[in-house]
Amino acid sequence: MNAIHTQVRSALVSWVAIVVAAVLPAVASAGTTGTSKPTVLLVHGAFAESSSWNGTAARLLAHGYTVVAIANPLRGVKSDATVVAEVIDSIPGPIVLVGHSYGGNVITIAATGKANVKALVYVAALAPDVGESAAGLSGRFPGSTLGPTLAPPVPLADGGKDLYIQQDKFRAQFAADVPVGEARLMAVAQRPIAEAALNEGSGEPAWKTIPSWFLYGSLDKNIPPAAHAFMARRAGARGTVEVKGASHVVMISHPDALTKMIEEAAAQTAN
Repeated sequence: MNAIHTQVRSALVSWVAIVVAAVLPAVASAGTTGTSKPTVLLVHGAFAESSSWNGTAARLLAHGYTVVAIANPLRGVKSDATVVAEVIDSIPGPIVLVGHSYGGNVITIAATGKANVKALVYVAALAPDVGESAAGLSGRFPGSTLGPTLAPPVPLADGGKDLYIQQDKFRAQFAADVPVGEARLMAVAQRPIAEAALNEGSGEPAWKTIPSWFLYGSLDKNIPPAAHAFMARRAGARGTVEVKGASHVVMISHPDALTKMIEEAAAQTAN
């Protein structure tokens, strides 16, 4: 099992490298088309993958935005942020940077010092301050039920561990407002996160200098809504929306609400 997992992980890393190499020239080309709208860069979190943005991406594309949904490696906050920062540097125009869940940790430091990132949008996402981790922030307020739904950790060759949500618990925990069939496929396709990534402290946060917006569900079972509200207040968010009845994957169940927020962020930070 370990050997198979190592092979799969190596193949995934190679695939991500190939995708990034292929996407970056296309992104740079798209940024030179003369559109006045920013590029929207989407960063998924743990137990999800890039297709989780499909509903929002389709709407943004229809409204004339360039959209890039990158493959977040989910290996470590700083290393993942480096990947995102490289994509940011490849885009010649303004960017609205959007993160879901742990993707919030990543965009928080990836955008630091990036003048072309005009807005940050946190989607059921973590917005840590210096030294804060995903696990620490999620546990600061009561309500998260993620722990008991995790499958036994998968040992990695480097001594680390990968974490997954048990497939039979995935919908209730992660995507309770998503149709059953779709949630079952999400459980199958979920991307694991390295356990160490959830405990890694953040660097200097970009939300201290870049305007931010927050969208989250009132029935988020991964990150308590009270934690979302706290982070939004602390960041001085320009816009905060709690979607009643929404789960942790509010971008899938309510893509119109997220699209509206991204467009508001783009309009309010336009030069």
